[in-house]
Amino acid sequence: MSLINPADTVEKQNEKLLVIAQSLMRRVEQKSEESGLAYRQFERAALLESQVRERTRDLERTLDLLQDSNARLEVARAETETARSNLAEAIETIDEGFALFDTDDRLVLFNSRFCQDLLDIVPGLSAGLPFEDYVSLVSESRFLSLPKNQTPEDWAQRRLDHHRDPHVVFNVSLLRDRWLQVSEHRTSGGGTVILQTDVSDIIQLERQERDKLRDEQARILQATLDHLNQGVCIFDRNRTLVGWNSKMDGFLALSKPRVTLGMNFSYLINRLRDQLVFTDKVDAERLRSWANRAHGRPPIAFEIRREDGRIYSVFAQEMPDHGFVISFTDVTAEREAARALFEMNEQLERRVRDRTQELGVALAEAERANASKSRFVAAASHDLLQPLSAAKLFVSSLADKVTTNDAQDVIGKTEAALNGAQQIIEALLDISKLDAGKAVFKVQTMRISDILAPLRDELAATAAAKGIALDILDSSLTVRSDPAYLRRIVQNLLSNAVRYTDKGRVLLGVRRSGTSARIEVWDTGCGIAEADQEQIFQEFSRLNPDPADGGLGLGLAIVERACKGLGHELGLWSKPGSGSCFSLNVPIDTAALPHDAKRAGSENTTSQDLNGLLVLLVENDPAFAGALSLVVEDMGGEVIHAHSADEALTLMHAIQLIPDAFLFDYQLDKGNTGTALYQKITETYGPISAAIVSADRTRELRQTCKTLGLPLMSKPVDRDRLWAHLSDRARDLKAAP
Repeated sequence: MSLINPADTVEKQNEKLLVIAQSLMRRVEQKSEESGLAYRQFERAALLESQVRERTRDLERTLDLLQDSNARLEVARAETETARSNLAEAIETIDEGFALFDTDDRLVLFNSRFCQDLLDIVPGLSAGLPFEDYVSLVSESRFLSLPKNQTPEDWAQRRLDHHRDPHVVFNVSLLRDRWLQVSEHRTSGGGTVILQTDVSDIIQLERQERDKLRDEQARILQATLDHLNQGVCIFDRNRTLVGWNSKMDGFLALSKPRVTLGMNFSYLINRLRDQLVFTDKVDAERLRSWANRAHGRPPIAFEIRREDGRIYSVFAQEMPDHGFVISFTDVTAEREAARALFEMNEQLERRVRDRTQELGVALAEAERANASKSRFVAAASHDLLQPLSAAKLFVSSLADKVTTNDAQDVIGKTEAALNGAQQIIEALLDISKLDAGKAVFKVQTMRISDILAPLRDELAATAAAKGIALDILDSSLTVRSDPAYLRRIVQNLLSNAVRYTDKGRVLLGVRRSGTSARIEVWDTGCGIAEADQEQIFQEFSRLNPDPADGGLGLGLAIVERACKGLGHELGLWSKPGSGSCFSLNVPIDTAALPHDAKRAGSENTTSQDLNGLLVLLVENDPAFAGALSLVVEDMGGEVIHAHSADEALTLMHAIQLIPDAFLFDYQLDKGNTGTALYQKITETYGPISAAIVSADRTRELRQTCKTLGLPLMSKPVDRDRLWAHLSDRARDLKAAP
């Protein structure tokens, strides 16, 4: 509690303070014993008085600030009212209806034009009205023109769905052909601004322009339809005739006074039922059922025939608006032409069948002759390969027993000649395969030099006998080809060059040509005229044939077909009187060849030792069996020979011993085969080490041996391969415990 009233003036407060001070002094004088306590109370009173004065000054400053704030607030309130008034005046001047909703979707303000065309909802518009209530009022207005099959609830729901979008513009249909365009936009603060614009005049003008355009398009469409060669009928989605062209008058024998626009499709079908005959699977009822579908009609096509014999092709198709169009095309002339062609075709087919029967008889005769030829070639080749194989084995065995160089040279040339004969016999088989397109090419990496040296030995003597020089230049190139077929190609070209050169020389050389090795055979013979250069590659074709040379005219035909099968480009340059050059391009293989095991095996033949390996040979050809036995024995093995399958089984039963290895000829006596004998022995004695030896080179035999896991050695038997097979067996036995 203050000792003085702060509201008093300073003078009055001083007076009071002087009175208080005098009173206190008197009390001090009267009560000296309490003077110390009274003085302290005085000091405390003075301190409190100082704090009171300080607080009073602070309160006065605060009151001044409050008065200033109230003054500024009054100014701001006045400015706000002015701005609100200006905004209301501004939106009132807008030609469109305007409304503003806040972030809580409540109506804040709107102008007098807002919903002025919906007079029945204007009384319900007021500040704070929720947006959903506003939409509900609009949907129930009697001035709103709703689309067919749409309720006010549906309209209100769609309107609320649009409200979720940031920007919305749509048209609202009102009574008396009035239209409002509603634009709804979100403000940056999250509120919503709605603008309503009367677009009735614009829509009515667009409608008029659209009607004019539609009338113009209708005239253009009618003119276009009238110029078509087809008759055309157009029906709307209600199956009502909305247009047809002038061609329909003559097609259906109906005039426009009898058929009018607006006629139903079913009525038109009934009118035409007696005039038309449906010739396809589509009849009148199916066509009526197709037209009665509301939508999803697939296109249909059929033909009808009129009473006078005219034929029309009819095509019906649905349009995007679910109407449909039907076109009629007069195809009477085409059908008459087709009927005439059909009758002519029948006559031609009868003639073709008769001619085919005659050709069939001739073809059967040719096929029988060709089959006989093939069987003869196969049988003759097999019979020739048997003694040839025996001869090679005898010569191979003889090579180990002869020590002089001259004899070794003769033996080597004999082997080369036998190899040449073998390849010629094999060529007979391959020629038939080339003719039938069944040749199998074994393309592999090879050195060109491997085929050049043997050819030099084979043809050197023939060239020397004619007095011409034969030069075969060696090559170190490695190529990708079938060794057997490539040798036959080069051999035929080289043999022809020697045969048709009477003087001068024959040269074989190899040169690089990009990624290919170009093998060229040059001669100084008579040459070939350009007109004859295609003829020489035909079968049995020979220019200036000489019966003494023994040629048959097949060599170049084989060369041409083999090169085509191998993909080797064959070329020819020739000039009459100057000579010729035959060439072929063989792809070069730059990869290194594997170790030449064959040459290494041949060099070590004298060191071969099978250490007494017991071999059972089943072979029905005595000469071949003797030669093969001699070779195996020279290798250090022992051979038991059986002439037939039964004899082989009897021998095994008699000696009560399973040989170390078996060599089976494929074609045995009484229709038996080496593969069947192998299976019978394994069933009785268990697994054995065996190989098939045969001159049969069919794919079926190779597949059978592959299935049984049997090595197949073709006749003539290669000595090195035989050694490799038997020596592997000997090593296995030696390594076994």
